[in-house]
Amino acid sequence: MTAVHAFVFPGQGSQAVGMGQALHDAFPAARAVFQEVDDALGQHLSTLMFTGDAAELTRTENAQPALMAVSIATLRALEHEGGFRLADKAALVAGHSLGEYSALAATGAFGLAETARLLRLRGQAMQRAVPEGIGGMAALIGVDPDQARAICEAAAVVPVDDGAEPAREVIELANDNGGGQIVVSGAIGAVERAIAIAKERGVKRAVLLPVSAPFHCSLMKPAADAMGEALERANIAEPVVPVVANVTAAKMRTPAEIRDLLVRQVTGSVRWRESVMAMAGMGVTSVVELGAGRVLAGLVRRIDSSLATASAGTPDEIEALLKTF
Repeated sequence: MTAVHAFVFPGQGSQAVGMGQALHDAFPAARAVFQEVDDALGQHLSTLMFTGDAAELTRTENAQPALMAVSIATLRALEHEGGFRLADKAALVAGHSLGEYSALAATGAFGLAETARLLRLRGQAMQRAVPEGIGGMAALIGVDPDQARAICEAAAVVPVDDGAEPAREVIELANDNGGGQIVVSGAIGAVERAIAIAKERGVKRAVLLPVSAPFHCSLMKPAADAMGEALERANIAEPVVPVVANVTAAKMRTPAEIRDLLVRQVTGSVRWRESVMAMAGMGVTSVVELGAGRVLAGLVRRIDSSLATASAGTPDEIEALLKTF
């Protein structure tokens, strides 16, 4: 039986110094991608990616366009080395958080330079939305969404002295990654209470994440507003392959849908588990991750072990992938 492929694009956390360098050295098409991103940003982002400081690369405003660049460089290498066309090979595409922009660039909805500039703005706006140290995120391992919501509901309540008016802080589900992995996001006090409550309730693991802002929660509203303004000015085309949106776990096709859902994505939860399940329900039998690392392939296997998975982000992986198409 012929495989039905979905191509997926990783999000923040997959970055590492050295990523993309082998692609740059091996493939002229990949070099052109890195050069175009550098030119669009007026920065030698590729140098930071290949040989720079890990802490600087991890800064949200750098990590987001850098991860997109590696994903698109991988795709361009596949196209130029193997005559690969995404429109011919993919039934669907999706990306995790910033990876949704990579998916949209891959399908022609955005130009490469515009994607890089949007992600630079997105990273800066998300960092500015909440001062460092005010918000946080935590991973809860071994919970389902209902359990995580109950933990958030309890953690939102701020302890007060007897007789004082009850107070609440923001804490919400940021990512439903599948395999019992839920990420919560909000005010740092609420996040710390969520970790304590999760442990009291016997959750397998609950850990604070090393992030500089509480992504994908309502505290990101200023960043959503900034992206709304930027996306109103952006040139958006209809993607050549349907993109499964983070916030709906359903296809988005039109420029108006894309603009709306990308704004909602800033404050909304990344419904990755549901997105993978939706793609399987639409007939997908194989999921291929393009870009840095193998995080999404691992999550896909935990969500639905019947799906075949592959990852490509290096010359050897590209060569191996092309042999299967």
